[in-house]
Amino acid sequence: MIAGIVVGVALIFRWRLESLAHRRRVDVLAWRIHVNGIRGKSTVSRMIAGMLREHGLVTVAKSTGTFAAVINRDGVDEPIKRKGPPTILEQIELCRNYVTPDVDALVIECMALKPEYQKVSEQMIVRSNIGVITNVREDHQDVMGETLPEIARSLLSTCPIDGTLVTSESNPEIIAIMHEVAEENGSTLIVADPERITDEENNTFEFISFKENVTIALSIADIIGIPRDVAIRGMARAEPDPGVLRMKELRIGDGSIDAAPGATKKVTWANLFAVNDRESMIAAMEKLDPFMTEDTTVVGILNNRADRERRAIQFADVGVNDLSFDRLVTFGAYEGLVTDRVKQNGFAPEHILNLGDEHDFTQEQIIRQMILQMPTTHVLVVGFVNIHTHQAEEMLEYFEHEADPWHTDFEEELSAAVAKRAT
Repeated sequence: MIAGIVVGVALIFRWRLESLAHRRRVDVLAWRIHVNGIRGKSTVSRMIAGMLREHGLVTVAKSTGTFAAVINRDGVDEPIKRKGPPTILEQIELCRNYVTPDVDALVIECMALKPEYQKVSEQMIVRSNIGVITNVREDHQDVMGETLPEIARSLLSTCPIDGTLVTSESNPEIIAIMHEVAEENGSTLIVADPERITDEENNTFEFISFKENVTIALSIADIIGIPRDVAIRGMARAEPDPGVLRMKELRIGDGSIDAAPGATKKVTWANLFAVNDRESMIAAMEKLDPFMTEDTTVVGILNNRADRERRAIQFADVGVNDLSFDRLVTFGAYEGLVTDRVKQNGFAPEHILNLGDEHDFTQEQIIRQMILQMPTTHVLVVGFVNIHTHQAEEMLEYFEHEADPWHTDFEEELSAAVAKRAT
């Protein structure tokens, strides 16, 4: 018993020493930025880190988006290799390994979902002087709360004490809650305005960017004193998260896959697998509108994970009631459940393709049914809801490495069609 007490006291003493060492390590940093929210956390974290580096500040960042990585002081991703499930304690390990005395800034994406863990991450680990809540959306209701105000209060567990909180949220009810919590914590709330970002600035990025994300980083640039042109340049140079919206233009058929003569399709691939809330999906689809012509079949992939039944039902509603697709494809789990729901919402049964776990289609069979058998020469394929299923990973691999880029004449045809639509 005495030995057990001694061991317990020793462990407590060691924890106390490590805690004090961690606090000394982070508290001397000029800028400690904790990024939370439902959508865009990874992109915003990378943008902020990029502009800090461009300004000459030695910056270490961590992203937990599509894949977890430390972004080192040179802006290079170092993937995090976990031996077990994710834990907020890896934030402490990050600081121990990367935060040296010459580091000026630390940018950390919040990896916790439960409010109590978010609070520990903020007050005991990051101890931010600038906090970010990108937005408040309906997601993770099982741990954050059923309503938007409840989710907002969960996310506000990372509001800094005596610091600055930045958001681009536009819901007046949610902004009022943010003001309340920020004031309780002695912090100032800045509501960043997307309209201050010009189209020219937003088009600087190699991916399809949202002004709501850019304006958060630019507001932080104002706080720190980074010139606007330096901030935008640094954001654009930062390595983007793999989950950002990228468009890829491909030619499928006539040799790229075994196809019948004349079955060649011009394909625009939009990877939105990382988008999994209604508001963000609607906003992302608006970005795709210029890619749709009179000769386009729009195919939506409902990609459902086995542990996300609630989300599968939600997007069976969103895919029909809030978005406009000519065909809907089911990947992953819950195919029967999702198909029934889609039909209940009034979607034509003959336009639903079940290509997920209840079947055993090869990559070629999926491509043939999802693309080559479409009635038009141009097919816009949009993947959303979740990232990881066998079929989604097959498609990502195919579109990235196996499909052919469009020939120049295809590109010219689409450019002409897009220009005509814009006028």
